Amino acid sequence: MDEVEALSATARTRGLRVCVVESLTSGRLANTVGAGDEASEWFAGGLVAYFTEVKERVLGVTPGTDPVSAVCAEQLAAGGLALFEADVCVSTTGVGGPGPEGGHPPGTVFLGWATSAARGHRALALSGDPESVIEATVAAAVRLLGFHAEQLRPAGPRRSVDGAQAGTRPILSGAPGADAAASASSSAESGRTSPTASAKG
Repeated sequence: MDEVEALSATARTRGLRVCVVESLTSGRLANTVGAGDEASEWFAGGLVAYFTEVKERVLGVTPGTDPVSAVCAEQLAAGGLALFEADVCVSTTGVGGPGPEGGHPPGTVFLGWATSAARGHRALALSGDPESVIEATVAAAVRLLGFHAEQLRPAGPRRSVDGAQAGTRPILSGAPGADAAASASSSAESGRTSPTASAKG
C-alpha cells in the first residue's frame, strides 16, 4: 500500500512515533501499518479493544459512551496516544455488518485521531459486505494517519529521561476540516472534529 510507505517515510524523516487502537478492524490496521518499511523505528504498536470495560479501564473511555460514536472514537485515539507515548494515533470503531447494531446501520464507521495538540474524528458511511467495510476502513485509517503525521513537526529531543512526552499531555479540540485528505473511496460523511456523530466497535 503506497500510503503505508508514505507514512513510513514521513515518520522516519521526522522522528515520529505512530500507534493505532482498533475495535471494528480487529488488528487488521496494525498488521497493515506494521508492514511499512522499518516499522520497528516508528510504529509503537497497536491495541485491539472489543469489551467495553477494556475500553474504559485501559483507554479511558467515559463509562456509558456509545461504542458506535464519534466520542468513543476520539477517546480511543486519545487513550492510545497516551498509552503508547506516541505523536499520532488513529482508532477504528463501527458496524461491519451484515446487520445493524445498537441502532446503527451496517457500514457506520468512525475513525478517531489524536496528536499532542488536537483530536477529532472522521465519520464514514460505507457499503458492501463486512470484509469490504473493513478493507475500506483500514485504507481510510492509513490515509488519516499519513495526513496527520504530515502536519507534525519533527519530534526532536521531546522525550525526557523519565519517558514523559507529548502524548501524555491534555488533548485539545481538533481544527475543523483537518481530515479532508482522509476521505474513503466509498460514500462518506464529511470529517468533523467535534463529538457529534455515532459509530460502534
